[in-house]
Amino acid sequence: MVTPSFLWNFVKNSVTGGLIALTISDRYTSFVSVRGLSMHPTFNPGTTSFLGSLTRDRVLVDKFCLQKYKFSHGDVIIFRSLSNHKEKHIKRIIALPGDWIRIPQSYDALKIPEGHCWVEGDNSASSLDSRSFGPIPLGLVEGRVTHIIWPPQRVGEVERIIPQGRLSSY
Repeated sequence: MVTPSFLWNFVKNSVTGGLIALTISDRYTSFVSVRGLSMHPTFNPGTTSFLGSLTRDRVLVDKFCLQKYKFSHGDVIIFRSLSNHKEKHIKRIIALPGDWIRIPQSYDALKIPEGHCWVEGDNSASSLDSRSFGPIPLGLVEGRVTHIIWPPQRVGEVERIIPQGRLSSY
């Protein structure tokens, strides 16, 4: 028979463990499932099958970078949508505050304002990104994607890719 002290210890330890896990997830690192094809082929290269949700990439998100907004060109980030705070997006940083960026299919260049960055998906044909809505505030960034942790055959570090010819020196 189970004693009351055993139940109390079990509940106490479970709640403590849950609070520790919640703190780590909220402040330091978390895991996110990547949906869609906007970052193809970096993420979800095999989601065209009927098992899409089983083969969908799951990634590790580092939140230490948020303490001083330490980002680099080519970092993949998770950020909240400009129009719907419940929606999250995953894109690659192309330009940082103070950079000049050449707008695709245009002769124009734009200087990225302080506190903002320019993001684009790796699959430009299927990506809603800064080319549509402009620079995003760094305050919407929730973390940097560092590793793919699922599926097992794709486990590894996320490569930092910097598209050539996009940054300008005005």
